[in-house]
Amino acid sequence: MSQNNIIPNHMDIYWHDYTGHVKDKPITEASLPVKAALIGRVGLMLLSCGTGAWRIRNSMNTLAEQLGITCTASIGLMTIIYTCFDGHKTFTNSLCLNNTGVNTSKLDRLERFVKEFSKHGIFMSGEQLHLELDEINKIGALYSPAGLGLATAFACAAFTFLLGGGLIEMFCAFIGAGTGAFLRSLLIRRHYTLYLCIVSSVAAACLTYIAALRLLQALFPIPGSHEAGYICAMLFIIPGFPFITSGIDLAKLDIRSGLERVAYAVIIVVIATITAWIMSMLLNLRPADFPELSIPPALHLVLRLIASFVGVFGFSVMFNSTMPMASASAVIGAVANTLRLELVSLASFHPAVAAFLGALTAGLLASFVMKRLGYPRISVTVPSIVIMVPGLYLYRAVYNMGEMSLTLSAPWLVSALLIIVALPLGLIFARILTDRSFRHCT
Repeated sequence: MSQNNIIPNHMDIYWHDYTGHVKDKPITEASLPVKAALIGRVGLMLLSCGTGAWRIRNSMNTLAEQLGITCTASIGLMTIIYTCFDGHKTFTNSLCLNNTGVNTSKLDRLERFVKEFSKHGIFMSGEQLHLELDEINKIGALYSPAGLGLATAFACAAFTFLLGGGLIEMFCAFIGAGTGAFLRSLLIRRHYTLYLCIVSSVAAACLTYIAALRLLQALFPIPGSHEAGYICAMLFIIPGFPFITSGIDLAKLDIRSGLERVAYAVIIVVIATITAWIMSMLLNLRPADFPELSIPPALHLVLRLIASFVGVFGFSVMFNSTMPMASASAVIGAVANTLRLELVSLASFHPAVAAFLGALTAGLLASFVMKRLGYPRISVTVPSIVIMVPGLYLYRAVYNMGEMSLTLSAPWLVSALLIIVALPLGLIFARILTDRSFRHCT
Protein backbone atom coordinates (compact mmCIF):
# COMPACT_ATOMS: atom_id res chain seq x y z
CA MET A 1 0.00 0.00 0.00
CA SER A 2 1.32 3.47 -0.89
CA GLN A 3 1.98 6.33 1.48
CA ASN A 4 -1.39 7.87 0.58
CA ASN A 5 -3.21 4.61 1.45
CA ILE A 6 -4.16 4.09 -2.19
CA ILE A 7 -4.09 0.43 -3.16
CA PRO A 8 -2.23 0.09 -6.49
CA ASN A 9 -4.32 -1.32 -9.33
CA HIS A 10 -1.20 -2.92 -10.84
CA MET A 11 0.87 -5.11 -8.53
CA ASP A 12 4.65 -4.87 -8.56
CA ILE A 13 6.71 -7.70 -10.04
CA TYR A 14 9.60 -8.84 -7.86
CA TRP A 15 12.02 -9.62 -10.65
CA HIS A 16 14.79 -10.82 -8.35
CA ASP A 17 12.58 -13.77 -7.40
CA TYR A 18 13.14 -14.98 -10.98
CA THR A 19 16.92 -14.80 -11.25
CA GLY A 20 17.78 -18.38 -10.27
CA HIS A 21 19.46 -16.99 -7.12
CA VAL A 22 22.83 -18.18 -8.43
CA LYS A 23 25.42 -15.42 -8.58
CA ASP A 24 28.21 -17.31 -10.34
CA LYS A 25 26.20 -19.19 -12.95
CA PRO A 26 25.88 -17.43 -16.34
CA ILE A 27 22.40 -16.69 -17.63
CA THR A 28 22.97 -19.03 -20.59
CA GLU A 29 22.95 -21.98 -18.16
CA ALA A 30 19.83 -20.86 -16.31
CA SER A 31 16.39 -22.43 -16.56
CA LEU A 32 13.80 -21.34 -19.13
CA PRO A 33 11.72 -19.29 -16.62
CA VAL A 34 14.82 -17.33 -15.60
CA LYS A 35 15.72 -16.56 -19.22
CA ALA A 36 12.12 -15.70 -20.06
CA ALA A 37 11.85 -13.36 -17.08
CA LEU A 38 14.89 -11.40 -18.27
CA ILE A 39 13.53 -11.13 -21.81
CA GLY A 40 10.12 -10.05 -20.56
CA ARG A 41 11.52 -7.42 -18.23
CA VAL A 42 13.63 -5.84 -20.97
CA GLY A 43 10.61 -5.82 -23.29
CA LEU A 44 8.41 -4.22 -20.63
CA MET A 45 11.02 -1.56 -19.86
CA LEU A 46 11.33 -0.73 -23.56
CA LEU A 47 7.55 -0.50 -23.77
CA SER A 48 7.54 1.97 -20.88
CA CYS A 49 9.86 4.25 -22.86
CA GLY A 50 7.29 4.74 -25.62
CA THR A 51 9.04 2.89 -28.44
CA GLY A 52 7.08 0.83 -30.96
CA ALA A 53 6.29 -2.88 -31.06
CA TRP A 54 8.71 -3.68 -33.89
CA ARG A 55 11.71 -2.36 -31.97
CA ILE A 56 10.64 -4.11 -28.76
CA ARG A 57 10.18 -7.43 -30.51
CA ASN A 58 13.53 -7.02 -32.25
CA SER A 59 15.25 -6.49 -28.89
CA MET A 60 13.48 -9.43 -27.26
CA ASN A 61 14.44 -11.64 -30.21
CA THR A 62 18.08 -10.53 -29.93
CA LEU A 63 18.23 -11.56 -26.26
CA ALA A 64 16.42 -14.83 -26.93
CA GLU A 65 18.86 -15.76 -29.69
CA GLN A 66 21.82 -15.13 -27.41
CA LEU A 67 20.19 -17.26 -24.70
CA GLY A 68 19.55 -20.16 -27.08
CA ILE A 69 15.76 -20.02 -27.01
CA THR A 70 12.93 -18.87 -29.27
CA CYS A 71 10.56 -16.03 -28.37
CA THR A 72 7.26 -14.88 -29.88
CA ALA A 73 5.48 -11.79 -28.58
CA SER A 74 2.22 -9.91 -28.98
CA ILE A 75 2.74 -6.28 -27.97
CA GLY A 76 0.25 -3.52 -27.28
CA LEU A 77 0.45 -0.01 -25.87
CA MET A 78 0.80 -1.19 -22.27
CA THR A 79 0.91 -4.98 -22.38
CA ILE A 80 3.17 -7.76 -23.64
CA ILE A 81 2.11 -11.40 -23.98
CA TYR A 82 5.04 -13.59 -24.95
CA THR A 83 6.07 -17.25 -25.08
CA CYS A 84 9.59 -18.67 -24.90
CA PHE A 85 10.58 -22.11 -26.25
CA ASP A 86 13.77 -24.05 -25.52
CA GLY A 87 13.01 -27.20 -27.57
CA HIS A 88 11.55 -29.12 -24.66
CA LYS A 89 9.44 -26.69 -22.67
CA THR A 90 7.45 -23.51 -23.19
CA PHE A 91 6.97 -20.58 -20.85
CA THR A 92 4.26 -17.95 -21.36
CA ASN A 93 3.99 -14.63 -19.56
CA SER A 94 1.59 -11.68 -19.63
CA LEU A 95 3.07 -8.37 -18.47
CA CYS A 96 1.47 -4.96 -18.08
CA LEU A 97 2.54 -1.38 -17.37
CA ASN A 98 0.67 0.81 -14.90
CA ASN A 99 1.05 3.85 -17.17
CA THR A 100 2.61 4.84 -20.47
CA GLY A 101 4.97 7.65 -21.34
CA VAL A 102 8.17 8.60 -23.14
CA ASN A 103 11.73 8.40 -21.81
CA THR A 104 14.36 8.60 -24.54
CA SER A 105 17.28 8.53 -22.09
CA LYS A 106 16.18 5.20 -20.66
CA LEU A 107 15.51 3.95 -24.18
CA ASP A 108 19.08 4.77 -25.16
CA ARG A 109 20.49 2.86 -22.18
CA LEU A 110 18.25 -0.16 -22.83
CA GLU A 111 19.21 -0.37 -26.49
CA ARG A 112 22.88 -0.26 -25.52
CA PHE A 113 22.20 -3.03 -22.98
CA VAL A 114 20.72 -5.19 -25.75
CA LYS A 115 23.53 -4.42 -28.21
CA GLU A 116 26.22 -5.26 -25.66
CA PHE A 117 24.50 -8.39 -24.37
CA SER A 118 26.41 -10.72 -26.69
CA LYS A 119 29.73 -9.32 -25.42
CA HIS A 120 29.06 -9.04 -21.70
CA GLY A 121 25.55 -10.10 -20.72
CA ILE A 122 25.85 -13.78 -21.63
CA PHE A 123 28.66 -14.15 -19.08
CA MET A 124 26.65 -12.56 -16.25
CA SER A 125 24.22 -14.29 -13.91
CA GLY A 126 20.52 -13.56 -13.81
CA GLU A 127 20.99 -11.70 -10.53
CA GLN A 128 23.72 -9.49 -11.98
CA LEU A 129 21.69 -8.72 -15.07
CA HIS A 130 18.64 -7.73 -13.07
CA LEU A 131 20.80 -5.52 -10.88
CA GLU A 132 21.98 -3.74 -14.03
CA LEU A 133 18.39 -3.39 -15.19
CA ASP A 134 17.53 -1.97 -11.75
CA GLU A 135 20.05 0.81 -12.36
CA ILE A 136 18.65 1.52 -15.83
CA ASN A 137 15.13 1.54 -14.42
CA LYS A 138 16.15 4.33 -12.04
CA ILE A 139 16.57 6.69 -15.00
CA GLY A 140 13.56 8.83 -14.28
CA ALA A 141 12.99 12.45 -15.12
CA LEU A 142 16.26 14.23 -15.86
CA TYR A 143 14.66 17.63 -15.43
CA SER A 144 12.59 19.24 -12.69
CA PRO A 145 9.01 20.39 -13.34
CA ALA A 146 10.34 23.94 -13.57
CA GLY A 147 12.96 22.86 -16.12
CA LEU A 148 10.36 21.04 -18.18
CA GLY A 149 8.07 24.06 -17.99
CA LEU A 150 10.86 26.31 -19.25
CA ALA A 151 11.76 23.97 -22.10
CA THR A 152 8.10 23.69 -23.10
CA ALA A 153 7.70 27.46 -22.92
CA PHE A 154 10.54 27.99 -25.40
CA ALA A 155 9.24 25.19 -27.64
CA CYS A 156 5.71 26.59 -27.84
CA ALA A 157 6.95 30.15 -28.30
CA ALA A 158 9.01 28.92 -31.25
CA PHE A 159 6.00 26.94 -32.47
CA THR A 160 3.95 30.16 -32.33
CA PHE A 161 6.38 31.96 -34.62
CA LEU A 162 6.44 29.05 -37.07
CA LEU A 163 2.63 29.18 -37.23
CA GLY A 164 2.73 32.90 -38.02
CA GLY A 165 2.56 34.57 -34.62
CA GLY A 166 4.45 37.69 -33.63
CA LEU A 167 6.36 38.73 -30.52
CA ILE A 168 3.26 39.36 -28.40
CA GLU A 169 1.75 35.96 -29.20
CA MET A 170 5.13 34.32 -28.62
CA PHE A 171 5.52 35.95 -25.20
CA CYS A 172 2.03 35.01 -24.07
CA ALA A 173 2.42 31.46 -25.41
CA PHE A 174 5.72 31.25 -23.50
CA ILE A 175 3.92 32.09 -20.26
CA GLY A 176 0.90 29.90 -20.94
CA ALA A 177 2.73 26.80 -22.17
CA GLY A 178 5.31 27.03 -19.40
CA THR A 179 2.60 27.16 -16.75
CA GLY A 180 0.59 24.35 -18.31
CA ALA A 181 3.60 22.06 -18.72
CA PHE A 182 4.79 22.79 -15.19
CA LEU A 183 1.39 21.81 -13.76
CA ARG A 184 1.20 18.73 -15.98
CA SER A 185 4.64 17.57 -14.81
CA LEU A 186 3.64 17.96 -11.16
CA LEU A 187 0.43 15.98 -11.69
CA ILE A 188 2.20 13.19 -13.58
CA ARG A 189 4.80 12.84 -10.82
CA ARG A 190 1.96 12.44 -8.34
CA HIS A 191 0.49 9.72 -10.58
CA TYR A 192 -2.77 11.48 -11.32
CA THR A 193 -4.97 10.03 -14.05
CA LEU A 194 -4.54 10.94 -17.71
CA TYR A 195 -7.76 12.93 -18.10
CA LEU A 196 -7.06 15.11 -15.06
CA CYS A 197 -3.55 15.89 -16.29
CA ILE A 198 -4.80 16.90 -19.74
CA VAL A 199 -7.75 19.04 -18.62
CA SER A 200 -5.84 20.80 -15.85
CA SER A 201 -2.75 21.61 -17.92
CA VAL A 202 -4.66 22.80 -21.00
CA ALA A 203 -6.99 24.96 -18.91
CA ALA A 204 -4.02 26.46 -17.04
CA ALA A 205 -2.21 27.19 -20.31
CA CYS A 206 -5.23 28.98 -21.80
CA LEU A 207 -5.93 30.98 -18.64
CA THR A 208 -2.35 32.16 -18.17
CA TYR A 209 -2.05 33.07 -21.87
CA ILE A 210 -5.05 35.37 -21.59
CA ALA A 211 -3.88 36.72 -18.22
CA ALA A 212 -0.48 37.58 -19.72
CA LEU A 213 -2.12 39.21 -22.74
CA ARG A 214 -4.48 41.30 -20.60
CA LEU A 215 -1.56 42.42 -18.45
CA LEU A 216 0.38 43.54 -21.53
CA GLN A 217 -2.65 45.38 -22.84
CA ALA A 218 -3.03 47.15 -19.50
CA LEU A 219 0.62 48.21 -19.40
CA PHE A 220 1.27 49.03 -23.04
CA PRO A 221 -0.78 50.44 -25.92
CA ILE A 222 -0.96 47.24 -27.93
CA PRO A 223 -2.97 47.61 -31.15
CA GLY A 224 -5.22 44.91 -32.57
CA SER A 225 -6.19 41.51 -31.19
CA HIS A 226 -3.60 38.90 -30.26
CA GLU A 227 -5.92 36.33 -28.74
CA ALA A 228 -5.43 33.83 -31.57
CA GLY A 229 -2.13 32.66 -30.08
CA TYR A 230 -3.83 31.02 -27.09
CA ILE A 231 -4.08 27.84 -29.17
CA CYS A 232 -0.28 27.67 -29.35
CA ALA A 233 -0.01 27.70 -25.56
CA MET A 234 -1.57 24.23 -25.33
CA LEU A 235 0.20 22.51 -28.24
CA PHE A 236 2.65 20.82 -25.84
CA ILE A 237 -0.10 18.28 -25.14
CA ILE A 238 -0.10 16.91 -28.72
CA PRO A 239 0.90 13.20 -28.48
CA GLY A 240 3.60 13.09 -31.14
CA PHE A 241 5.27 9.85 -30.00
CA PRO A 242 2.16 7.61 -30.07
CA PHE A 243 1.00 9.23 -33.33
CA ILE A 244 4.27 8.43 -35.08
CA THR A 245 4.95 5.01 -33.55
CA SER A 246 1.40 3.91 -34.38
CA GLY A 247 2.08 4.54 -38.05
CA ILE A 248 5.35 2.61 -37.91
CA ASP A 249 3.69 -0.32 -36.13
CA LEU A 250 0.86 -0.44 -38.66
CA ALA A 251 3.43 -0.42 -41.47
CA LYS A 252 4.96 -3.57 -39.94
CA LEU A 253 1.48 -5.11 -39.48
CA ASP A 254 1.68 -4.86 -35.70
CA ILE A 255 -2.02 -4.07 -35.86
CA ARG A 256 -2.71 -4.43 -32.16
CA SER A 257 0.01 -2.04 -31.09
CA GLY A 258 -0.72 0.40 -33.90
CA LEU A 259 -4.43 0.65 -33.18
CA GLU A 260 -3.93 0.94 -29.42
CA ARG A 261 -1.44 3.78 -29.92
CA VAL A 262 -3.82 5.54 -32.31
CA ALA A 263 -6.63 5.21 -29.75
CA TYR A 264 -4.40 6.61 -26.99
CA ALA A 265 -3.35 9.56 -29.16
CA VAL A 266 -6.94 10.27 -30.20
CA ILE A 267 -8.06 10.27 -26.56
CA ILE A 268 -5.47 12.92 -25.71
CA VAL A 269 -6.28 15.08 -28.73
CA VAL A 270 -10.05 14.90 -28.18
CA ILE A 271 -9.86 15.72 -24.47
CA ALA A 272 -7.33 18.52 -25.03
CA THR A 273 -9.21 20.16 -27.90
CA ILE A 274 -12.57 19.93 -26.13
CA THR A 275 -11.01 21.49 -23.04
CA ALA A 276 -9.56 24.32 -25.15
CA TRP A 277 -12.93 24.79 -26.85
CA ILE A 278 -14.71 25.05 -23.48
CA MET A 279 -12.11 27.57 -22.31
CA SER A 280 -12.66 29.60 -25.47
CA MET A 281 -16.39 29.68 -24.70
CA LEU A 282 -15.79 30.77 -21.12
CA LEU A 283 -13.24 33.43 -22.09
CA ASN A 284 -15.02 34.52 -25.27
CA LEU A 285 -12.10 33.61 -27.53
CA ARG A 286 -12.24 32.74 -31.19
CA PRO A 287 -9.51 31.15 -33.32
CA ALA A 288 -8.36 33.55 -36.01
CA ASP A 289 -5.51 33.94 -38.43
CA PHE A 290 -2.38 35.66 -37.20
CA PRO A 291 -1.61 39.10 -38.64
CA GLU A 292 0.80 38.68 -41.54
CA LEU A 293 4.43 39.30 -40.61
CA SER A 294 6.44 41.57 -42.89
CA ILE A 295 9.74 39.72 -42.92
CA PRO A 296 12.11 39.49 -45.92
CA PRO A 297 12.32 35.92 -47.31
CA ALA A 298 16.02 35.46 -46.48
CA LEU A 299 15.56 36.62 -42.90
CA HIS A 300 12.40 34.53 -42.58
CA LEU A 301 14.38 31.45 -43.62
CA VAL A 302 17.00 32.11 -40.94
CA LEU A 303 14.37 32.74 -38.28
CA ARG A 304 12.56 29.54 -39.24
CA LEU A 305 15.79 27.59 -38.81
CA ILE A 306 16.36 29.12 -35.38
CA ALA A 307 12.75 28.66 -34.24
CA SER A 308 12.67 25.06 -35.49
CA PHE A 309 15.89 24.31 -33.61
CA VAL A 310 14.53 25.82 -30.39
CA GLY A 311 11.15 24.12 -30.77
CA VAL A 312 12.54 20.65 -31.41
CA PHE A 313 15.11 21.04 -28.63
CA GLY A 314 12.34 21.92 -26.18
CA PHE A 315 10.18 18.98 -27.24
CA SER A 316 13.19 16.65 -26.94
CA VAL A 317 13.71 17.79 -23.36
CA MET A 318 10.01 17.06 -22.73
CA PHE A 319 10.75 13.49 -23.86
CA ASN A 320 13.57 13.28 -21.28
CA SER A 321 16.40 13.40 -23.80
CA THR A 322 19.91 14.23 -22.66
CA MET A 323 21.34 17.54 -23.88
CA PRO A 324 23.47 15.92 -26.63
CA MET A 325 20.52 13.83 -27.81
CA ALA A 326 18.22 16.88 -27.79
CA SER A 327 20.81 18.86 -29.73
CA ALA A 328 21.04 16.15 -32.39
CA SER A 329 17.24 16.10 -32.72
CA ALA A 330 17.15 19.89 -32.90
CA VAL A 331 19.64 20.06 -35.76
CA ILE A 332 17.68 17.44 -37.71
CA GLY A 333 14.39 19.15 -36.94
CA ALA A 334 15.69 22.58 -37.93
CA VAL A 335 16.64 21.32 -41.38
CA ALA A 336 13.59 19.10 -41.94
CA ASN A 337 10.94 21.49 -40.63
CA THR A 338 12.38 24.52 -42.41
CA LEU A 339 12.42 22.52 -45.63
CA ARG A 340 8.75 21.67 -45.07
CA LEU A 341 7.76 25.29 -44.46
CA GLU A 342 9.74 26.59 -47.43
CA LEU A 343 8.15 24.00 -49.71
CA VAL A 344 4.71 25.25 -48.69
CA SER A 345 5.41 28.99 -48.80
CA LEU A 346 7.80 29.22 -51.74
CA ALA A 347 6.99 26.20 -53.92
CA SER A 348 3.24 26.01 -53.09
CA PHE A 349 3.45 22.34 -52.12
CA HIS A 350 0.39 20.81 -50.49
CA PRO A 351 1.01 20.78 -46.68
CA ALA A 352 0.67 16.98 -46.54
CA VAL A 353 3.20 16.47 -49.36
CA ALA A 354 5.58 18.91 -47.70
CA ALA A 355 5.11 17.07 -44.38
CA PHE A 356 5.98 13.76 -46.05
CA LEU A 357 9.16 15.21 -47.56
CA GLY A 358 10.09 16.88 -44.27
CA ALA A 359 9.64 13.63 -42.33
CA LEU A 360 11.55 11.71 -45.02
CA THR A 361 14.42 14.18 -44.67
CA ALA A 362 14.36 13.84 -40.87
CA GLY A 363 14.47 10.05 -41.15
CA LEU A 364 17.40 10.07 -43.58
CA LEU A 365 19.36 12.53 -41.45
CA ALA A 366 18.60 10.50 -38.31
CA SER A 367 20.00 7.39 -39.98
CA PHE A 368 23.26 9.25 -40.55
CA VAL A 369 23.31 10.54 -36.97
CA MET A 370 22.55 7.09 -35.55
CA LYS A 371 25.54 5.59 -37.33
CA ARG A 372 27.83 8.33 -36.00
CA LEU A 373 26.49 8.83 -32.46
CA GLY A 374 24.69 5.56 -31.72
CA TYR A 375 21.44 7.08 -30.48
CA PRO A 376 18.20 5.12 -30.98
CA ARG A 377 16.74 6.28 -34.27
CA ILE A 378 13.28 6.91 -32.83
CA SER A 379 14.67 9.12 -30.04
CA VAL A 380 15.89 11.67 -32.59
CA THR A 381 13.35 11.25 -35.42
CA VAL A 382 10.12 11.64 -33.45
CA PRO A 383 11.12 14.85 -31.59
CA SER A 384 12.34 16.31 -34.87
CA ILE A 385 8.93 15.92 -36.54
CA VAL A 386 6.61 16.44 -33.56
CA ILE A 387 6.77 20.12 -34.42
CA MET A 388 5.12 19.22 -37.75
CA VAL A 389 2.03 17.65 -36.11
CA PRO A 390 -0.93 19.93 -37.03
CA GLY A 391 -2.23 20.71 -33.56
CA LEU A 392 -3.64 24.04 -34.75
CA TYR A 393 -5.62 22.28 -37.49
CA LEU A 394 -7.01 19.75 -35.04
CA TYR A 395 -8.12 22.42 -32.61
CA ARG A 396 -9.84 24.49 -35.30
CA ALA A 397 -11.62 21.38 -36.54
CA VAL A 398 -13.00 20.63 -33.07
CA TYR A 399 -13.83 24.28 -32.38
CA ASN A 400 -15.90 24.64 -35.54
CA MET A 401 -17.49 21.26 -34.90
CA GLY A 402 -18.56 22.50 -31.47
CA GLU A 403 -20.03 25.58 -33.13
CA MET A 404 -21.93 23.24 -35.49
CA SER A 405 -20.08 24.84 -38.42
CA LEU A 406 -19.41 21.51 -40.07
CA THR A 407 -18.56 23.05 -43.43
CA LEU A 408 -15.74 24.98 -41.74
CA SER A 409 -14.67 22.04 -39.58
CA ALA A 410 -14.29 19.51 -42.40
CA PRO A 411 -11.40 21.20 -44.30
CA TRP A 412 -9.37 21.61 -41.10
CA LEU A 413 -10.01 18.01 -40.05
CA VAL A 414 -9.19 16.54 -43.47
CA SER A 415 -6.01 18.63 -43.75
CA ALA A 416 -4.93 17.53 -40.28
CA LEU A 417 -5.56 13.86 -41.04
CA LEU A 418 -3.61 14.03 -44.30
CA ILE A 419 -0.61 15.56 -42.53
CA ILE A 420 -0.85 13.07 -39.65
CA VAL A 421 -0.78 10.21 -42.14
CA ALA A 422 2.05 11.78 -44.16
CA LEU A 423 4.42 12.20 -41.20
CA PRO A 424 4.86 8.52 -40.25
CA LEU A 425 4.89 7.62 -43.94
CA GLY A 426 7.93 9.85 -44.39
CA LEU A 427 9.75 8.15 -41.53
CA ILE A 428 8.68 4.71 -42.74
CA PHE A 429 10.08 5.25 -46.23
CA ALA A 430 13.28 6.70 -44.80
CA ARG A 431 13.56 3.54 -42.72
CA ILE A 432 12.85 1.36 -45.76
CA LEU A 433 15.61 3.11 -47.70
CA THR A 434 18.22 2.89 -44.94
CA ASP A 435 17.38 -0.24 -42.89
CA ARG A 436 17.52 -3.58 -44.67
CA SER A 437 15.91 -5.47 -41.77
CA PHE A 438 12.97 -3.05 -41.66
CA ARG A 439 12.09 -3.30 -45.35
CA HIS A 440 11.66 -7.07 -45.18
CA CYS A 441 8.72 -8.81 -43.47
CA THR A 442 10.68 -11.89 -42.33
